[in-house]
Amino acid sequence: MAEPRILILGAGPAGAACAMGLQRLGYPVEMVCDWRRFEAVEGVSQRVLDGLRHAGLGSALEQAAMPARRQVHWNGQQQWLNQECLLDRRRFDAALRDDLRRAGVGLIEARVSKLHSTAHAHQVQLSDGRVLHADFLVEARGRQAPLTASRLRGPESVSLLSVWQGAPAEPVSAVQSLADGWAWMARLADGRCYWQISLDSSAGGLPGKAHLPEYCARRRGESALVAEVFGAAAGQAVPVHARSSTAILAGACAGHNWLRIGDAAMAVDPLSGNGIFQSLSSALQAPAVINTLLRRPGQQALALRFHQERIEQLFLRFARIGRDFYAQEADKAGQAFWGPRQVWPDAQPLHLAGDFRQWQVQQRPVVSHGFIEQAEVVVGPDQPLGIWHLDGVPLAPLVRGVQAGQPLQWLLHGRPAPEQARLRGWLAAQGYPV
Repeated sequence: MAEPRILILGAGPAGAACAMGLQRLGYPVEMVCDWRRFEAVEGVSQRVLDGLRHAGLGSALEQAAMPARRQVHWNGQQQWLNQECLLDRRRFDAALRDDLRRAGVGLIEARVSKLHSTAHAHQVQLSDGRVLHADFLVEARGRQAPLTASRLRGPESVSLLSVWQGAPAEPVSAVQSLADGWAWMARLADGRCYWQISLDSSAGGLPGKAHLPEYCARRRGESALVAEVFGAAAGQAVPVHARSSTAILAGACAGHNWLRIGDAAMAVDPLSGNGIFQSLSSALQAPAVINTLLRRPGQQALALRFHQERIEQLFLRFARIGRDFYAQEADKAGQAFWGPRQVWPDAQPLHLAGDFRQWQVQQRPVVSHGFIEQAEVVVGPDQPLGIWHLDGVPLAPLVRGVQAGQPLQWLLHGRPAPEQARLRGWLAAQGYPV
């Protein structure tokens, strides 16, 4: 039986992580990729570095090793908070492709002109006239992917990015709240400067495209922080790239012969967290989902449920993170830009207190040995999808024993001391008296 032809549209972090995972499962993979049309830099956390390492993207990981001091002007306070690693997206994207080529992934550099899908196959027409056929399609083109009937959409937002060359200096980044939005800025060691302002795109008042350079230069000139970070060069009018930054959760994110991952499945507000981290979060599970859809038809419904539920829960988690950051601006409560974002998507806390009295052991889909399978997991208010194990130790037997009134020392007997300590710590976090 011939191997199914898998085609991934997009070679960003989500597409790359998915491709590497599929290669490890033995699938030949091809990717259609187009270069980013604008320069950009992102600040990434240790979680992103760990995700890249886990995905086997070593060259891309090396491009994220530019630590920078981070200055925060938020809620009337000014402070230096730790540091973040600055990542040049053009170099990062090139490194992703190096990793993919070394792994044997076929890269086709072109733009997608037209996509036609049926229940049995996909036909992709490229900008150079070529036509590709695939049995399984992964949509990973980010916000460029065609929109679906959105299940959830946040306040309408737009981000305006300006880039210019300054003098080499120590890398630094900063975030600043404004009356009508917020700005993030970074200076790389080679002197390249990035400034991005995020605003409400539904409010009106923005000038036309031709006048955006002057508008952004004026906005930078109004900020003492911009002058501190960049110096006088920040006052020049430079080209501006405008892009939507509205949080969008796609409707259906999976079918029996297709999958949406990364920003194509859920694009979050840039204040909600690092975009690369959320892309990796949704993509690392994808190879097991695809493997199940292709190799175990009887478990397709389970795999589709697994992917959809996790995309939705990840989206809500990031949306609530953004909401809580916006809500920190207490003096701006109810204002035009801030008010809607301080209450969206809901009023549910980001984290609910652990309560062992509400634990339930249920059968839920999990990733196991490259497939989606059923397993007993522990479901609670703060973990609606369930927790299967803690550092490799299944939690369901432990919880079932606790609920049956068995002494904890019996349940933990024979386990190594470090393992016992981790399990006791987890139980204590759930309110269980240990």
